[in-house]
Amino acid sequence: MEEILINIMERIAGRMPELSLIDEDYGQLEMSAEEDHYPVTFPCVLIGNIDADWRDQGLGSQKGAALITVRLAMDCYDDTSFASGTYNRVRERRKMDLKLYKALNRFKSAQCATPLVRVKSRDFALLGYIKVFETTYAFTINDNTGQSL
Repeated sequence: MEEILINIMERIAGRMPELSLIDEDYGQLEMSAEEDHYPVTFPCVLIGNIDADWRDQGLGSQKGAALITVRLAMDCYDDTSFASGTYNRVRERRKMDLKLYKALNRFKSAQCATPLVRVKSRDFALLGYIKVFETTYAFTINDNTGQSL
């Protein structure tokens, strides 16, 4: 799975140089200021929460139906109310989310995996004026590492 994660990170880095951070998601956005953790800079993409259901194919081979979550996070200190005149910031954030989607949709992240297909998306806000666009992609993976056991 690390190959898939690294290839996704490299794909995003090549397509979105404006990001200040691309990393594995280990809960950085949910950590409090008091907790010891690597600082998150914005805009950033965090990748992880891989979930796979495995089926045995015989002879040490398995096939997995997997999901991976990609989160684009941005700080939102601008007033985006209609009266502010800066509501175009909303459009800019949506464009960045679309750019990330275009970078990953149908991307074949590894030789042993099918292309990524978006299956769920949502956006939400976190404390500290952070906007998160979260997209879950599905893919199938073949794992033959059990053959050598």
